[in-house]
Amino acid sequence: MTRRGFRMLVAAAGFTAMAGGAQAAQCGNTAAGFEAWKDEFAAEARGRASAASLQALQGTSYSTATISADRGQKSFKLSLDQFLAKRGGNTIVSRGRALKAQNAALFASIEQRYGVPPGPLLAIWGMETGFGAVKGNVNTLSAVATLAYDCRRSAFFTDQLYAALKLVDAGVLTPATRGAAHGEVGHTQFLPKNVLTYGVGGSLDSAPVALNSTANFLKGHGWQRGAGYQPGEPNFAAIQGWNAAGVYQRAIALLGDKIDGQ
Repeated sequence: MTRRGFRMLVAAAGFTAMAGGAQAAQCGNTAAGFEAWKDEFAAEARGRASAASLQALQGTSYSTATISADRGQKSFKLSLDQFLAKRGGNTIVSRGRALKAQNAALFASIEQRYGVPPGPLLAIWGMETGFGAVKGNVNTLSAVATLAYDCRRSAFFTDQLYAALKLVDAGVLTPATRGAAHGEVGHTQFLPKNVLTYGVGGSLDSAPVALNSTANFLKGHGWQRGAGYQPGEPNFAAIQGWNAAGVYQRAIALLGDKIDGQ
């Protein structure tokens, strides 16, 4: 997709916010009601989602892998040291420094455009997918639909599902797209609505596209050029926008500082 086409897609995506306020189809906590929910959702979505994208929705299945992952996020309860050990913090720093040196022109371009230095971008990239090594193998549409149906965070993921359907129309997602268990895709694991809002055009399976999009996300969450990003500093709030878990936020800030401080 061209950048112009992607900008037109983003402009057209305003309906997602409107959709988030609509009465939701009946949520559930087991697979038993998922097929009926899809029919209810499709009926409500007519006029706001295309027939083709709703046909793609009908092909989804209840993702037990997604529900298992959603109920088992225990690592966010660890201490910072435990979390870094579990996620391979030292490896992220060493590999991040090497990638920063190997791709100096790319990171200089990103910093010039968005004001975001390499460190936090590399920390996010390493933390999310091991620098692209593990992007997930769960069907993306099934994951997002399952979480939109599941009662725990139905409203949030209903919004994500409308965004995913828009991305299907644009060819950014297909019924075969696979990614992480909560519907995240690409090198830095964007949810569908973030692809619409902050994606710079092109596939997030391209590392440069994903890194530019991540910098755009941080800028969109208030990143200030040249300001610090440790806890208590101006840009830490932008990192908080990336992930709600406090230990994750502190890990990104710490690892990014070590990468930038080489």
